[in-house]
Amino acid sequence: MVAVLERGLSASKSFNIKRMFHSLSTRQQQQQPQTLVVENGDSHLVESKTPESQNSDCFTESPVESMPPMISPLTRPGKRPERQQADTELKDRFAKLLLGEDMSGGGKGVSSALALSNAITNLAASIFGEQTKLQPMPQDRQARWKKEIEWLLSVTDHIVEFVPSQQTSKDGVCTEIMVTRQRGDLLMNIPALRKLDAMLIDTLDNFRGHNEFYYVSRDSEEGKQASNARSNDKWWLPPVKVPPGGLSEPARKMLYFQKDSVTQVQKAAMAINAQVLSEMAIPESYIDSLPKNGRSSLGDSIYKSITEEWFDPAQFLSMLDLSTEHKVLDLKNRIEASVVIWKRKLHLKDNKSSWGSAVSLGKRELFEERAETILILLKQKFPGLPQSSLDISKIQFNKDVGQAVLESYSRILESLAYTVMSRIEDVLYTDSLAQKQALLAEADAGRTSETDSESAGSSHSGEETEKLDPHYSKTLLDFMGWSDNSSKGGDKPTKSPSLTPKKLSYLEKLENFNGFRSPKDRH
Repeated sequence: MVAVLERGLSASKSFNIKRMFHSLSTRQQQQQPQTLVVENGDSHLVESKTPESQNSDCFTESPVESMPPMISPLTRPGKRPERQQADTELKDRFAKLLLGEDMSGGGKGVSSALALSNAITNLAASIFGEQTKLQPMPQDRQARWKKEIEWLLSVTDHIVEFVPSQQTSKDGVCTEIMVTRQRGDLLMNIPALRKLDAMLIDTLDNFRGHNEFYYVSRDSEEGKQASNARSNDKWWLPPVKVPPGGLSEPARKMLYFQKDSVTQVQKAAMAINAQVLSEMAIPESYIDSLPKNGRSSLGDSIYKSITEEWFDPAQFLSMLDLSTEHKVLDLKNRIEASVVIWKRKLHLKDNKSSWGSAVSLGKRELFEERAETILILLKQKFPGLPQSSLDISKIQFNKDVGQAVLESYSRILESLAYTVMSRIEDVLYTDSLAQKQALLAEADAGRTSETDSESAGSSHSGEETEKLDPHYSKTLLDFMGWSDNSSKGGDKPTKSPSLTPKKLSYLEKLENFNGFRSPKDRH
């Protein structure tokens, strides 16, 4: 019984237990007492069998000791199945989303909508933040982006709405029932955003194998020579290098085609983002921070320009100082605040409220349309502008998970499209500089050749004149090598060098100048 129990324990021990019991049995064999036994007149030594020695024999004869150690596959590093690793990572990610980025579990985290929006934004920053060159994405980063964005977008598959449908039974009776379907805005915009995402990645893949332009290190000698005004403003990006004469015509056409494609992607993503932000509710905290009228928000000069009878938004923007990003963002915040004030007054029926004003509703609607036109022009003119105070407030206090996913996904695609378009414009700008330098070099070479031919032709014509006319005498212009410009005009016949000018006396020369001639009445 004891041997059986000991054998069962040996199966659960580690692989060192065999060596431990082997040394123990050896030591026991050395220390075992020997007894003298006489049988049939013959004496011989016999080892005494104690309970301990019997147990050690049982261990020695146990077949379990020859079995390999039993180690769970979960404890082996690097041997975990890939599917199990993916499932574990997926669980960890969604657990953090459910906790609202509060790992303490105390309920102090952000809402699920904001946590999901931050997760998509951080994922895009980690994937596309290193896209400093116009080249395809590495395969590992591309695979990671596709896998993780699908994880985050899978939440929208469970955001549904009830729609009426008809069901026909076996008896042929048609019954109207309610079925679930993905929400309308998600059903329309999520596939569109996925298509835009694929188009941007394909655009980057189209630059695989193009070696007419390349990037150099900024600290190298070649990088210092390739630096220009545009690259100096973007000091964190490597300069672009093109051939001395510029890009070839097919490469230039390909760049312009890709730029047009990326521009369309950016406009589509911008439209979806603006639509989603307009549908989000304005938080009460933002409304409480606004002034009571639009004049206080805009300022007297801007308010006067918007409320004039004749208004041109393009001329209005040209009159403002938009030299820095901070000034543009400040103007956008002021105009958005005035639009919110005017819209709130349009829907407010209580005239005794503090929001009341003497401005008529028709004029207020006109001012609102003008302000929204300015916002559209600002977004088109400055596509890489940071988010305004109103947008940040809407995203922060939004509770709709579907709107949070649409807003963040469209925003990062708009930002990626702007980044790709900027890289294409960098290459085209460098190509234009190379073309201008090549044209200037050709013009300088042409002027040099024309000067040489003119000097050679004038010297040759002078030699022929000397040979044909023996009475020809050289002038100072001929000795200095200068040419008489008056003799080059058109097809006018030149005077024969044999005709010498008439010599005039000193008095005749004075009479030729009317200013010095004396009056005739005095003579």
